Amino acid sequence: MSATVSRPLREFDAAYEALLARWPAGTAELDVPTPYGTTRVHACGPADASPLLLLPGGGATGAVWYGTAAALGGQHRVLAVDLPGDLGRSAAARPLRTADDLTAWLDALLDGLGAERADLCGHSYGGLLALAYAVRRPRRVGRLALLDPTQCFAGFRAGYLLHALPMLLRPTLGRALAFLARETGGTADPGCAEVFVLGACLPGRARPVRLRRPDAAAVRCPVLVLTAGRSGAHDPRKVAEAARRALPQAEVAVLEGATHHGLPAVGAADLNARLTAFLGRGQAAFGASL
Repeated sequence: MSATVSRPLREFDAAYEALLARWPAGTAELDVPTPYGTTRVHACGPADASPLLLLPGGGATGAVWYGTAAALGGQHRVLAVDLPGDLGRSAAARPLRTADDLTAWLDALLDGLGAERADLCGHSYGGLLALAYAVRRPRRVGRLALLDPTQCFAGFRAGYLLHALPMLLRPTLGRALAFLARETGGTADPGCAEVFVLGACLPGRARPVRLRRPDAAAVRCPVLVLTAGRSGAHDPRKVAEAARRALPQAEVAVLEGATHHGLPAVGAADLNARLTAFLGRGQAAFGASL
């Protein structure tokens, strides 16, 4: 490995480990085999508690959920995933290419974790994955929380894509920093920002699977949709309105002051209070099933 590659990798690994150090004491690092390779899962909370699977946005890693893990790990078995083919410690043996691949991967992941059924929470692209899985596998999803989900209820803002394009086509630290500063107004969590910026410049990341917009009306489990009031990715109020139309029984709210790329770390107190209340309503049903 050349020095020009090894140094960025070392810097990224150090930033990633620094985020993991903020997780609760006793957090376990699990490598779960699937047909698509080994998936790294950061796990905390009682082993016999109701499982909560956390799916991050692209380029974030599961390590960014440290605040959510601390808030919910007392009542749930928190399981935060490094997406295969993306940044982190998952080792892809074969690429995820289709919606069927993603479904089969999540099936195998839940099986490997011993979870016949789990609550799902996804941010950004992770929200799209969570919604698509809930539509395809309704019996495996207890409750569904979507945090400023992309491509679920509305498309991206053209300006967002335009500003992201230079970073995506020819990534540099400067371009990644400028993009993140614009999207968060300089309010991003420093540790999460470092992982995002350093990771944006690493080679070898797989392109995310392009999914058709899921039929949200087909979801049968309780749903929470939280949009970021200052999201640059899309119009958060239009997303909230579309979510209410598609899911009349869902809980939908706008997190005022939150940004798309600041979640889930920035504004965690409000976010985690809402998640705790929403997921807590499923605890009695889980306890009765034991």
